[in-house]
Amino acid sequence: MKTRCGYVAVIGKPNAGKSAFLNKIIGQNLALVSHKANATRKKMNFILPYEDQEASSQIIFVDTPGLHHKEKLLNQFMLKEALRAHQDSDLILFFTTPKDDLDSYEEFLDLSFKRFEGFDEELKPKPHIILLNKIDLISQEELLALLAKFQKYQDRFLAIIPFSVKKEQGIHSLLKVIHQALPEGPHLYDGDDLTTSSLREIYAELIRESVFENLSDEIPYESEVRIEKVLEGRDLIKIFAKIYVQKASQKAMMIGKQATTIKRISKMARAKIQTLSDQKIYLELNVFVEKWSKDRDMLKKFGYDFDL
Repeated sequence: MKTRCGYVAVIGKPNAGKSAFLNKIIGQNLALVSHKANATRKKMNFILPYEDQEASSQIIFVDTPGLHHKEKLLNQFMLKEALRAHQDSDLILFFTTPKDDLDSYEEFLDLSFKRFEGFDEELKPKPHIILLNKIDLISQEELLALLAKFQKYQDRFLAIIPFSVKKEQGIHSLLKVIHQALPEGPHLYDGDDLTTSSLREIYAELIRESVFENLSDEIPYESEVRIEKVLEGRDLIKIFAKIYVQKASQKAMMIGKQATTIKRISKMARAKIQTLSDQKIYLELNVFVEKWSKDRDMLKKFGYDFDL
């Protein structure tokens, strides 16, 4: 049997459903999902096997921050992460929704590094598939009308797949197209691997997701999680983590009156980690004030390396 393997960059505007899609595909809640835009900050690889009668594929999906233009250092890093994934991929899965119509796709086609300060590499065209997500929100007539609009670009994309993460519609069609488009080559990872991320990185993302779910406004965006220590016992995993915020007032809100908020965050994160690890979890969270998002050295400390 032939083998295929390749990187598939999952690219699109913020809040298009990229992370929810990847969690559904691999059957584990590893990617941070939030109704708030720009929750994803770093690339994260997810590994999925697929085969038919002729070949066996290892599809390496790359979750990316949403394409957007903002001046903050952290947002610059996030955009650079998405562009790196675009550059390094064998195939692009472009996410769009009925709400975006053709606008986001036309912006994707017009990507130019002249618009992105600090990114010196020349962008190369890549084969891509359009994934039209959230079709459960529109009627069949509206879907057909939208697909007709995309037909003027039919020579630019490999396929357009109507999709619904919520209803699990379109998964088989999508994976078949990706499988057939990947280059032939050996599989790069062990067959049991779901992701290339470390457990510490996953724990931090699950804690950050719990912050997003329990706090509103700017606080989730101005918070960061750092895993300080993990002690693995036979029956218990002990995780010690720090949550950083920008202001003293944000720390007070993160902790809450009589520590109710931080306890709620900890309980939710502990349950998420316990589901993933299938072990009992002890989680200790402490909150610190640090102007982390405006300092390159602090960003690098948290893994946001602009030089890579």
